[in-house]
Amino acid sequence: MVLAQGRSWEKTYWAIAKSFLTWSFTLLVCLLVVGFPLVVLMTTIAVLAAIILQSVLPVSAVLLVVGSTVGINILAVLLGATVLTFKGIHPEEVSWLSWLHGESTKAKEPTFASCPLTCGISSQAI
Repeated sequence: MVLAQGRSWEKTYWAIAKSFLTWSFTLLVCLLVVGFPLVVLMTTIAVLAAIILQSVLPVSAVLLVVGSTVGINILAVLLGATVLTFKGIHPEEVSWLSWLHGESTKAKEPTFASCPLTCGISSQAI
């Protein structure tokens, strides 16, 4: 009985870790791909902040700005993944994540402009 209960906790922790890692990956990909304008804006602000801080901290201005920008992005992704994991939202339940778990969207068959004229003609009539 104790062994069975221990295994269920193991599965629960594994499910939580798997969900957290999946959410982390998904949010990172969404930040880099969909949030590209946001990344460009953050980079522009970081460059301007590094130029301004260069007069105050000549040695470590760039390191400070780049480190804090990257740290804030990583913290936002990990915090978002943590919130989504502990709210119980699993990536399999989200409809727009079909690309993540192997479901392919079916493409429509192409309809050519000449099809309404030629689709009714069979090869024997020619």
